[in-house]
Amino acid sequence: MSSVKSIVWPKVILYGDSITQFSFEHFGWGSAISSRLARKCDVINRGLSGYNSEWAKIILPRVINQENMDTQNIAAVTIFFGANDCALKEKNPQQHIPIEEYALNLKSMVQYLKTVSIPEEKVILITSPPLDEAAWEKECIVKGCALNRLNAVAGQYAQACVQVAAECGTEVLDLWTLMQKNGQEFSSYLSDGLHLSDKGNEFVALHLWRLLEKRVASLPLILPYWADVDPLSPETSLLKDSGQEK
Repeated sequence: MSSVKSIVWPKVILYGDSITQFSFEHFGWGSAISSRLARKCDVINRGLSGYNSEWAKIILPRVINQENMDTQNIAAVTIFFGANDCALKEKNPQQHIPIEEYALNLKSMVQYLKTVSIPEEKVILITSPPLDEAAWEKECIVKGCALNRLNAVAGQYAQACVQVAAECGTEVLDLWTLMQKNGQEFSSYLSDGLHLSDKGNEFVALHLWRLLEKRVASLPLILPYWADVDPLSPETSLLKDSGQEK
């Protein structure tokens, strides 16, 4: 009996903090992207709630490397940190990362990915969304602490992320700017002032797809459409080389 070739799905890796970790929940932006790519690409959630860019930089080689996945078969990687980095040092020193170090951490992650065959054109940086200070302050009070983030500071970190993307040659999804474009009210995009609401998840999925689509547009449907399978000889259809096999 001849050996059967394994089917290899291309991958999109979502790397970030809680906004990424929660993206596979009901109506999450990661779920929406995964649904669009069904039968073409695996979407892998590597969100780590509470993490900042410093911790993310340290563990990235353990998360993505040439031993635990076929890095040449990765279609795209999103890097979505900043919401914790921008925490005020005097209010939240554990998560706070100075803005200069934040920028260097993002650059380091992009540079590392390049060493494992994931070039800049496959990387998408994402800024944190704007912060609804009034809503987030209520959450902080419930947790027994004072307001520990400010929207203006989040904007500075978003600007740093955009600058890193320009310097590194990656694309960037600037949520902080887009959600406030033309002075629009952005609180409806957030569930608690910091994390995304259903509307916010829909917003992220829509705008991220515009950047992802060109990276995955050429990927074929894996395995034939059911109506194209020969019912008299299904092996002929199902075991032929689909271009996604090894």
